[in-house]
Amino acid sequence: MGVFVFLPLVLPLTAWPVARLAEHRLHPRTATLLLAGVAAVLGLCSTLCLGLLAIVGTAQLPGNPLPDSWADPAVRAAVPHDEVVGKAAVGALAVACTACVGLLLRHHRVRRRAARALRGLPPTEVAVLPDALPYAYTLPGRGYRRRSGRPGRVVVSTGMLAGLTSRERRVLFAHERAHLVGRHHRYLLLAGLAARANPFLRPLGTAVGYTVERWADEEAAGVVGDRRVAAPSCVTFICLVCAST
Repeated sequence: MGVFVFLPLVLPLTAWPVARLAEHRLHPRTATLLLAGVAAVLGLCSTLCLGLLAIVGTAQLPGNPLPDSWADPAVRAAVPHDEVVGKAAVGALAVACTACVGLLLRHHRVRRRAARALRGLPPTEVAVLPDALPYAYTLPGRGYRRRSGRPGRVVVSTGMLAGLTSRERRVLFAHERAHLVGRHHRYLLLAGLAARANPFLRPLGTAVGYTVERWADEEAAGVVGDRRVAAPSCVTFICLVCAST
């Protein structure tokens, strides 16, 4: 087997050309599903590979509680320099797990902070915050437009509304609702976790961030019925201040 045991760790190097092709050749929705799925599979394979290398490489260390079968010479022979690789894999796996847990905790903190900012406001689909700073974002719930569960909300500041025309506001709300309906935050989180499991997958994470915005732009253009209303000049400005939490 030899060096091929490291293939799941280096295969994500192909992420950059895959991301470039998907961004420019596929519909944003298809590209998002494909890129997020590929990122999840490659991230999981990388993590499993590190785990197996760590187990095999450290099976003979004193005091290791692993079964003796993991220290079988035939198993260790499949991993070049098994002890060195095993110790390195333990460190890499610890870093990857720490990074993933940190992202999940930050994601949870951001959502809690955003929900706390809406306390006292009417439970409407659109929440307007009195803030001169222009921004808009979505706060996903347990369901969108469902009778059960906590619905998602679109949050926009008064500063944002003041800087847009009535037609641009239609694009803004259609864009943000598309984020909620498409559950885009899940794809972003999945790609982010994969990128932290293997840094070679960062191009896929960046690409997913781009394709979900294009997906929302396409949905917004369909809702308003005029692509010129959702022209890049307007939508780009909206995307710069839009944060899908």
